[in-house]
Amino acid sequence: MACAGLSSLDLFRLGAGLRSGALTAAALIEDVLGRIAAAGDDRVWIERVPEAQVRAQAARLDAEAAGDPGRLARLALFGIPFAIKDNIDVAGLPTTAACPGFAYLPSVTAPVVARLEAAGAILVGKTNMDQLATGLVGCRSPYGVPRNPFDARFIPGGSSSGSAVAVAAGLVSFALGTDTAGSGRVPAAFNNIVGLKPTRGRISTRGVAPACRSFDCVSIFALSCEDAAQILDICEGYDAEDPLSRRVERGVATFPERFRFALPAAADREFFGDAETPGLFAAAAEALEGLGGVRTEVDFAPFRAAGEMLYGSAFVAERLAAIEDLFRRSPEALLPVTRRIIGAGDAYSAVDAFNAEARLAGLRRSAEALWQAAEILVLPTAATTYTIAAVAADPYATNVRLGHYTNFVNLFDLAAVAVPAGFRRDGLPFGISLIAPACSDAALASLGARLHRRLDLPLGATAHRLPPPSPASPAGPRPGSAPAPPLRR
Repeated sequence: MACAGLSSLDLFRLGAGLRSGALTAAALIEDVLGRIAAAGDDRVWIERVPEAQVRAQAARLDAEAAGDPGRLARLALFGIPFAIKDNIDVAGLPTTAACPGFAYLPSVTAPVVARLEAAGAILVGKTNMDQLATGLVGCRSPYGVPRNPFDARFIPGGSSSGSAVAVAAGLVSFALGTDTAGSGRVPAAFNNIVGLKPTRGRISTRGVAPACRSFDCVSIFALSCEDAAQILDICEGYDAEDPLSRRVERGVATFPERFRFALPAAADREFFGDAETPGLFAAAAEALEGLGGVRTEVDFAPFRAAGEMLYGSAFVAERLAAIEDLFRRSPEALLPVTRRIIGAGDAYSAVDAFNAEARLAGLRRSAEALWQAAEILVLPTAATTYTIAAVAADPYATNVRLGHYTNFVNLFDLAAVAVPAGFRRDGLPFGISLIAPACSDAALASLGARLHRRLDLPLGATAHRLPPPSPASPAGPRPGSAPAPPLRR
């Protein structure tokens, strides 16, 4: 649990305290540094920003606000503490991707981080992760396993494990992860927080060490859907220097009062023997009906088949392409499990790659029928969870099961938000994912916010609850949103 501090670190409460003068950026940062110290050796961090530098940035913000009272209002994230996954570049801090042999020292900060800092946010550190963003378990790091704040015997989820734990434990207000196969959603489910996986290309991936470049995206962990939507508003934007960046239309901001949501047909629902998650999933579906949703059942087969292709076809070769030089030169630099997964890319030919593209196109077309029947696909974020010991005993099958409901999303160019949806009897959290076509990010966040509020769950592993509803739409424009600033060097 978070140590006793000033408040919940959600953006609403912190913003109110900062605007009223009851809280300063310096006081907030001191509280955050105290929380991190109290957490001890939680294996959350790979690299911390020097505390003197963090304090100096907070003091500078306070001084600017004292000299120009309008400054605070113009910076949407004034003084807000955040963290980033250690495959995202910050000038002067090493990027390791949890692989010391891969590490390099960037001279340029990734645009996504630069945008957040330009809005007043204060970077606290870079977080632990599954090595080279390959895994959904959170146990594949030479820096240890980030401590699950609900039960240290259980996995925190990966690959963005440290980022999710940092938010859930009340160490930062929000954190960036990445999501190729579910790495921005599975850790959210296991830590009782929100994980927003935006439309691919909406946030620049320049300055992000690639895992599988065609399907990578930056993801957002936050305590609420409103917070995640606000962060997305600030850090999104077309980047002409990123060949995969897209000019993304905002799309609808909300779904209609009466909306249709799809569930897999009963025969397609797989929970891998978990006795509790089926009931929690059913309860979440009933809560969506209470919000005006009308359920329908659909064939999950094309989604499942596409998900199996991410690691079971020539698409895995793109992971090898991302680190081929290191893999050929120093394969021992990789953990055995990482080496085996990425090395599988050697088994495929260019012909295999074209065949995989053709098969995926066919599956994508088959899956499009769902969007005639419903606006949203609703799935468990993860069907079950595992202890660290269980993953160590079978690191491959356990990971595959965790991706059952997540792997296909980027392959089908969909948007998704993972939302907390209750607790098992053993106290471990459960979550669901709301999934819809590209550019539906705002509407998904809005519906996710309504569901989260209806379920009235604590925020992460803290005792805090959601703040009062904001009068603004959770996905509407926010003060302080601005074009991309010059990159910091």
